[in-house]
Amino acid sequence: MAPKVLISDKLSDAAVQIFRDRGIEVDFRPELGKDKEALAAVIGDYDGLAIRSATKVTPSILENATRLKVVGRAGIGTDNIDKEAASKKGVIVMNTPFGNMITTAEHAIAMMFAVARQLPEASASTHAGKWEKSKFMGVELTGKTLGVIGAGNIGGIVCDRARGLKMKVVAYDPFLGHEKADKMGVEKVELDELLARADFITLHVPLTDQTRNILGRENLAKTKKGVRIINCARGGLVDEEALAELLKSGHVAGAAFDVFAQEPATENPLFNLPNVVCTPHLGASTTEAQENVALQVAEQMADYLLTGAVTNALNMPSVTAEEAKVMGPWIKLAGHLGNFIGQMTDEAITAINILYDGSVAEMNLPALNCSLIAGIMKTISPEVNMVSAPVIAKERGIQISTTNQEQSGAFDGYIKVTVVTEKRERSVAGTVFSDGKPRFIQIKGINIEAEVGEHMLYTTNKDVPGIIGKLGSMLGDHKVNLANFTLGRAAAGGEAIAIAYLDEAIDEGVVSALRDTGLFQQVKPLEFDVA
Repeated sequence: MAPKVLISDKLSDAAVQIFRDRGIEVDFRPELGKDKEALAAVIGDYDGLAIRSATKVTPSILENATRLKVVGRAGIGTDNIDKEAASKKGVIVMNTPFGNMITTAEHAIAMMFAVARQLPEASASTHAGKWEKSKFMGVELTGKTLGVIGAGNIGGIVCDRARGLKMKVVAYDPFLGHEKADKMGVEKVELDELLARADFITLHVPLTDQTRNILGRENLAKTKKGVRIINCARGGLVDEEALAELLKSGHVAGAAFDVFAQEPATENPLFNLPNVVCTPHLGASTTEAQENVALQVAEQMADYLLTGAVTNALNMPSVTAEEAKVMGPWIKLAGHLGNFIGQMTDEAITAINILYDGSVAEMNLPALNCSLIAGIMKTISPEVNMVSAPVIAKERGIQISTTNQEQSGAFDGYIKVTVVTEKRERSVAGTVFSDGKPRFIQIKGINIEAEVGEHMLYTTNKDVPGIIGKLGSMLGDHKVNLANFTLGRAAAGGEAIAIAYLDEAIDEGVVSALRDTGLFQQVKPLEFDVA
């Protein structure tokens, strides 16, 4: 059955056509974005939901989203999506952070010009028939110091444009390295130095617990007298009441805001103050940007629903279409390893330690981690997937560690997972052979070569003659047909492992009969999804 997508906000006809051209059934119903009851009533019929800002993806909406796999936001902001609830539900949340970069950066530059030359007030005065030429004395940008808080995608474009205007650019960004700053032609500084030096300050960071009120009362007081502040990023980055006081006192010469702590902003401390330019969140509002983000979100969602490629996800590692082709067998292997050890572990898991060796260590490890953890957690909660598994593991207090190393053995690459409980540790390792099929290559430190079957029976015993014959005859007595056997042992006379491949699942009566013989330390039926 073809995937089905609902578009509940206004997206371009071209975006709708992308879904259809890719063989995805799509319903374009933008009226649902503002009708949460109607949206909740129909969301259960869809695999994907494409939105802008009007649709609110709340826990109650997600509760009804029984088929939903992905929410795609045409734009960068995802405040209207409950990402934690989506993650627990196993729903990927995507955005399109690059479609409106140029547009937002240009808007910040335009706002900087507007506040530097008091353009809106001068325009209003002239329209009113006044000729107040002497009233609107502005300042040049050339030679001034621009302080950029956040030099990522959009902030980096602003830095480039500002340098073209012959401004001196200083940037505060904990993730900006000195080498990158040198290539950008900007000076990397700490926040206090930026506040003290900048003639203009522009913000380009997301709203997080760390950035909320980054220009609060205390930091605003550290700014250079006569500074002008531009915010085209997110509301809540600046204490608007404190800024209004500094504007009234003359310490801050002007401000230009496109975003506000409360939106829609019908009232605000900055409104109607002299030399304050305000726009209604227009950063991404150009024809080109709106078309770009709509097309991008349609392509991203279609790629995921059809090929498993994950792009610009906020709650799961991204996996490109090219990576998905190469990593597909390894992602399956990781899931099987997790599922194996999850089925073998009856106690509460306290830690999961994952080792990547050789070629696999150079792959997208976060994505492999998600698959492996999902394999483990599915034995506890069958509805878990790669998105929700890390969230559930974290909620249970499970510590997860990852190690990668160069090739250390006969295999080009392998994955080994060890789970820790209060009573014991268990480990299993696997690799992908040239035929693309996953194999178990080590269990409990014992080397073995075992394919993954849908119905498997795992046993351990002391390595003495006759045990395997007894196992086979007892299974035959209970009308259980064997497809194959795989054996392994630590040493002659030591611990031995047998894996029997069965045509169908066996019942608990057969398992109990095998245990009652006293010949086996462990008897464990295992089930795997090998589709």
